[in-house]
Amino acid sequence: MGNRLDPRRVDMSMQDLTPLLTRPGTSIAVIGATDRPGKYGGIIYRDMKAKGFPVFGVNPYRTTVDDDPCWPTVLDLPETPTIAVFVVPAKRGLGVLAECAEAGIENIWIQPGAFSADLGAALNQGAFNWIANACVMVRARVAAV
Repeated sequence: MGNRLDPRRVDMSMQDLTPLLTRPGTSIAVIGATDRPGKYGGIIYRDMKAKGFPVFGVNPYRTTVDDDPCWPTVLDLPETPTIAVFVVPAKRGLGVLAECAEAGIENIWIQPGAFSADLGAALNQGAFNWIANACVMVRARVAAV
C-alpha cells in the first residue's frame, strides 16, 4: 500500500466519488460545518448548499450553521447522507469514521488537510468508498461542466 496512505499524495482514493456529485438526490453531511468566517467547514457547507445539494451540518459545538439545523453527530441526522465530507482533524476523523460505519454511511470524502495514514488504514479496513486530499468543491465544479 505504501503511497496509498501517504498523506501528502494528492487524490488518494479507493473509488472516485465525483460521479455521485452529478446524481439527483445526492445529499452531503459536512463534518465540521461552522459559521466561523474563513473556515473550510463553513465555506464547503455554503458552497454545497448553493449548488443545490441537500446538506447536513455536523458539529457537536453548534446547533445551527448558516441558519440551518446542525447535528452533534452523524448518528443524529434525520436521514443517511450519500456522502460524508470530513473537514476535521484526522484524529477526530477516526471517531467520526466509526460513527459513519454505525450510521450506514459508506461514501467518505476526506478534504485536504484532514487525512492521515491512520485514517487511511481505518478507511481501508472498513466497508467504505472513499477519496482523500481532493476538494469536494473543485470536484463538484468540474462534475457540473
